Amino acid sequence: MSSAKKILVIGTYDTKDDELDFLAGIIGNQGGQVVTMDVSVLGDPSKPTDYSKHAVAEEGGSSIQAAIDSCDENQAMQIMARGASLLAARLYTAGVFDGVILLGGTMGTDLALDVTSALPLGVPKYIVSTVAFSPLIPAERLAADTQMILWAGGLYGLNSICKASLSQAAGAVLGATRAVQKPDPDKPLIGMMSLGTSTLKYVIPLMPALEERGFEVAVFHATGMGGRAFESLAAQGAFACVFDFCTQELGNHVNGSNISAGADRLTNAGANGTPQIVAPGCYDLVDVVGWQPVDTKWDMHLKHEHNRLLTSIVLQAGETKLVARAHCEQLSKAKGPVAMILPEHGLGEWDREGEDLHNPEGLAAFLSEIEKSLPQTVQAHRINAHINDRAFAEKALAIFDDWCAVGTVKA
Repeated sequence: MSSAKKILVIGTYDTKDDELDFLAGIIGNQGGQVVTMDVSVLGDPSKPTDYSKHAVAEEGGSSIQAAIDSCDENQAMQIMARGASLLAARLYTAGVFDGVILLGGTMGTDLALDVTSALPLGVPKYIVSTVAFSPLIPAERLAADTQMILWAGGLYGLNSICKASLSQAAGAVLGATRAVQKPDPDKPLIGMMSLGTSTLKYVIPLMPALEERGFEVAVFHATGMGGRAFESLAAQGAFACVFDFCTQELGNHVNGSNISAGADRLTNAGANGTPQIVAPGCYDLVDVVGWQPVDTKWDMHLKHEHNRLLTSIVLQAGETKLVARAHCEQLSKAKGPVAMILPEHGLGEWDREGEDLHNPEGLAAFLSEIEKSLPQTVQAHRINAHINDRAFAEKALAIFDDWCAVGTVKA
């Protein structure tokens, strides 16, 4: 049996036959095998693909004729996107391929986002797109481990510029299938949210303590995309328990920042019944894009320029109450156990006594609003500590250990 890695190449072979064949040729020259899938609607490839456009449409419960008869290019490509997603997922489960690469402009990219989202974490997924990194790409449609490569200068035919991009993409997906270390499904995983240790430090004591207990810990950066990846995996039931101690992205969303993890932040673990230990870390900050003009609604607020990419806005009392209520609303939907830890001395390094954002009255009002609005299904734990104190980590571990002892958390 051959040990060569198999790459699924997907695209519209009626319009991008040469480019897709070039990709396949590079993969083959580097020792990989290629499986081809055509997602065209009107035309045909120069030679048959392994999975035809008819097979794709039929996988989604439709047909090429239905796509044509729709007389709507968007509807037609959605028929193909559904079929390609289902077919790719089935083929991967059957061991037909090891990684996938998709090529397209806006149409092909729209389809590619669906296909990559249908595949499990750890499957190498590459999208070569004329709109890679563009504002056209909705963050919520990016699978947690999708890689995008800009396809520059190749809209109409091959040339030396686009060959440079395509050859790198071919090498990248093949190399990824050879190098990937997939998640271990047999090791229980803890999902944890945080910022860097200049702001939140609980990861330092918690990670080794949880690892000593036999759990793997994945820490997600609470800057929008990290929260989206966290929520996506929570929705898949990937976590034995979550330590959601930086919920700032929820405040970002409530206040209209585009550094958002989406409207479903703080809901997907609960929807699956996954046990959650929550603390509203950095509740008083909203992050905005640092290289764009700051909205005038923030003119009277304190600001901190974290770097050239990101600026933090300090919320005022009325605004933090809205954030408190948003936490309670999201957690009210949880089907599993939820514990909320409320540190009375602060929820970020910058709000300690003597620091610039120290605001004991504002913190007290926020905590009171949380307690007043929390659903009865959530256990509140006020502690005489700061979120970065060892006492906070010890409290989190005590709750976790109790849950492990009674089987709420499965090791």
